Amino acid sequence: MARTEKVGQLASFIWSVADLLRGDYKQADYGKVILPFTVLRRLDCVLEPTKQEVLDFYENKIKSMNLKNPEPLLNQKAGVPFHNISRFTFGELAQDADDVAPNLKNFINGFSVAGREIIDYFNFNDQIVRLDEANLLFLVVKRFAEVDLHPNVVSNMEMGYVFEELIRKFSELSNETAGEHFTPREVIRLMVNLLFINDRDILTQKGIVKTIYDPACGTGGMLTIAEEYIKELNADAKPVVFGQEINPESYAICKSDMLIKGQDVSNIKFGNTFTTDGLTGETFDYMLSNPPFGVEWKKVQTHVKTEHEKKGFDGRFGAGLPRISDGSFLFLQHMISKMKRDNGGSRIAIVFNGSPLFSGNAGSGESEIRKWIIENDLLEAIVALPDQLFYNTGIYTYIWILTNNKAPERKGKIQLVNGIHFYKKMSRSLGNKRNEIGDGEDNKPNHIQEITQIYGDFQHDGTRKLEIDGKEKDVIVSKIFDNEDFGYWRITVERPLRLNFQVSEERITKLENETAFLKLAESKKRGSAALEEIEAGKKLQDEIKAALQSLGDKIYKNRDTFEKDMNKALKAVNGKVSAPVKKGILNALSERDETADICTDKDGNWEADADLRDYENVKLKDDIHEYMKEEVLPHVPDAWVDESKTKVGYEIPFTRQFYEYVPPRDLEEIEKEIKELEEEIRGMLEEVI
Repeated sequence: MARTEKVGQLASFIWSVADLLRGDYKQADYGKVILPFTVLRRLDCVLEPTKQEVLDFYENKIKSMNLKNPEPLLNQKAGVPFHNISRFTFGELAQDADDVAPNLKNFINGFSVAGREIIDYFNFNDQIVRLDEANLLFLVVKRFAEVDLHPNVVSNMEMGYVFEELIRKFSELSNETAGEHFTPREVIRLMVNLLFINDRDILTQKGIVKTIYDPACGTGGMLTIAEEYIKELNADAKPVVFGQEINPESYAICKSDMLIKGQDVSNIKFGNTFTTDGLTGETFDYMLSNPPFGVEWKKVQTHVKTEHEKKGFDGRFGAGLPRISDGSFLFLQHMISKMKRDNGGSRIAIVFNGSPLFSGNAGSGESEIRKWIIENDLLEAIVALPDQLFYNTGIYTYIWILTNNKAPERKGKIQLVNGIHFYKKMSRSLGNKRNEIGDGEDNKPNHIQEITQIYGDFQHDGTRKLEIDGKEKDVIVSKIFDNEDFGYWRITVERPLRLNFQVSEERITKLENETAFLKLAESKKRGSAALEEIEAGKKLQDEIKAALQSLGDKIYKNRDTFEKDMNKALKAVNGKVSAPVKKGILNALSERDETADICTDKDGNWEADADLRDYENVKLKDDIHEYMKEEVLPHVPDAWVDESKTKVGYEIPFTRQFYEYVPPRDLEEIEKEIKELEEEIRGMLEEVI
């Protein structure tokens, strides 16, 4: 049976328990029952072969030894890092319908500390009470007793698929899909390949110990596959995995998986990575993650901003803060902070959507983060993946590869790999997942190997023969760039302010709506004092208008000349005309005029016209003055660059680099097709008539 078929059947069987819950549970709450029962049954199956030996050892030896901590001895007897000293198994629980609730609690309490902690994160006791009161507990236990989940029957990888398929269904039922993208195992395998490709010689050394970390580890899929990859290369290797997860159910599933495989479950931490870094001060050899896409970080905003402002680069977020609507770059900065500075450094693989490539202008948080990463030569490669790969989104995604120990030929370089054509349509969709990257199994093409090879070849304009839309063609799949190729100057192009001035009826009307002019006839006093002040203000307004009208309807083309005449005229006003009112007069009586003189400041410098201000992005490798001379000044000779506003930005226009021009179809071909359609429609109409 194919792996995917086996996983599908197993998930469907477990999911069928939901039929028992219908009516007593809301659909969104099914997971509160099915997930912990699946974990419990998995643990039960793992312990079953040595169950009786452990019970005998406990009764005949341990009880009489009066040990403070007998767990290590019992674990050794169980053959795994946990045990259960309850006499019950799922098989025995399914034999007693009358006492199933107390027996199940006894079974759970019989686990060693690590096992009980896992179940605690499900708040499972509440569900036992609820199921028992609804007379469903025995039926659910009996159903789970029918399925064998021992690792010899269901491998760790298959079990991971089962959990993710179940969680996907629960997420859909509860509409909790935003940003929750469980990573398909073939994507993880590709990430692991890219992460380890240059380190195979190191990883095959006898007894090598390497640490692997995922700050948003979910059910532990990435950690599992990375661990298995290293062990495939070297059976004597000792990969040690670390992770943190915010969702209690996913955390419990991850810990149970690590427990079964013999990993130190204390390395898996619970909580929000941003507010409570469970592994403070730790650094790791390899890191990989698929953080939630486009999820806002408003809830942790205070904590993150405080760390950014107070610690700077001594903390995790020194490079900058992204917009509040997407915390992807926070995860990446957190991972970079955990890179080793010696012993070969570290490597990171992280999945992003398209936003981190280009969102934010120069000077924004995102651009500053990209700038810091690229200028520190940390970004090694980005691989574009096909769309419709993930269960809960159909968008294009990208794997970023970072390291602080680039190979000599990669120093100062960034490789872009276009892998969007390397996929196979699935025979059956899983949510939004309609495509898969072939891994060479079940007679599928090995896209993972092909993409890994393209990355490893490190060729500029590297091509592959691919079949696209039924036609075979040479497609560029790899490009190599200098780091600076993704940087640009964000320049502010100014044009001089040219104004004419006139005391016309229309412009006087504009003056009457100027804020400073309107405030002349306002009062904060009360009663008769307020009325007097308002009347005095209105009189002042009339005097100002009369004084200005004494200038006639002459059009002034020089601001200084008009301002002198205006000030002379305003001396006739019975009262002082404030600077804000004079500014309002100049604003109301002016209009832009390309034939007018340029307005200057007190030092004689040209003033810029904000309405004519423009922005240009100039490649970092290009000279700004040459750019202005060739691209701007021929069209607007009076333009200049305000150098005080120039910023350096970075973006990675991935799609633009691999744009393929598709010529429009020949007109004769289109015309022929239209005529054929007309004939077809005419024939259909004749049949109806």
